[in-house]
Amino acid sequence: MSTTDPNDRRPTLTIGHSPDPDDAFMWWPLDGAIDTGRFRFRAVPEDIESLNRRAVERGDLDITAISMHTYALTHGRYALTNSGASVGDGFGPKIVSAEPHGRAWLSTPGLTIAIPGERTTAFLATRLCIGREFGFVAMPFETIIDAVADGSVDAGVIIHEGQLTYRDAGLSLIADLGAWWKQRTGLPLPLGANAIRRDLDDRFGAGSMREVAGILGRSIEHALSHRDEGVAYAQRFARGLPAATTDEFISMYVNDLTVDLGEVGARAVERLLHDGARAGLCPDPGEIDLVFAQPRAESAGAPGKSIDR
Repeated sequence: MSTTDPNDRRPTLTIGHSPDPDDAFMWWPLDGAIDTGRFRFRAVPEDIESLNRRAVERGDLDITAISMHTYALTHGRYALTNSGASVGDGFGPKIVSAEPHGRAWLSTPGLTIAIPGERTTAFLATRLCIGREFGFVAMPFETIIDAVADGSVDAGVIIHEGQLTYRDAGLSLIADLGAWWKQRTGLPLPLGANAIRRDLDDRFGAGSMREVAGILGRSIEHALSHRDEGVAYAQRFARGLPAATTDEFISMYVNDLTVDLGEVGARAVERLLHDGARAGLCPDPGEIDLVFAQPRAESAGAPGKSIDR
């Protein structure tokens, strides 16, 4: 994404995203395929833990992908847009090992588990799943499969395309965190969020947050209705995956809940973060703020609050 026409004087908003097929698929239309109104967008691709750290420590990106876990650490600066979340309904990050084991094995004293970052939702869900402290080492997500395979660690928590390719390295599944969460709560597992700075209305006028949320929603809808073009673009970020596997991965994490997080998604976010807070694993963010493209009346009993500035 590179909307850099020197004659275009519109304000430029930065949008951080992970360099992965699903994020690339969602946002390629912002580069001229749709009308982005009075704003243009500049993509800032970084791995998700780097974006998490940036959101917590600097908060300089106007819009950014973050782990849902990180929202609990940044909710004073960022709200969540209703579209753009990565949600696994009955599936999600996976804990894998070199040899087959049952889930109870994860409670064995002395194990070391590789994680893709301490601010990731995958780490939060792993801690909730195991239910006790364990030894861990944070490493880049793309190195975890190799570290498990060569015995550098006892197990690993894998995200992104590794969820589809870990068996190619001869690894065994111990736990699918999305399936575990669904069994425990009946809810999907909200993994990634699309966050927007709360000061956009102050900087660009009342209603700017909702205006931008609408643009982002239209980008996702356009990508879904021009799927072949979107998958071809996303293939640039697929790290050697076959196109069919890239398409499968996009289907997993660009779904109905990505288009509209809605009541079920908001309830899932609230449950995850409040369970994490009760376990002492993250701050309690309180009521979940969602930014919608248009004013929306809250459903009776639905968690969260709509921001309709």
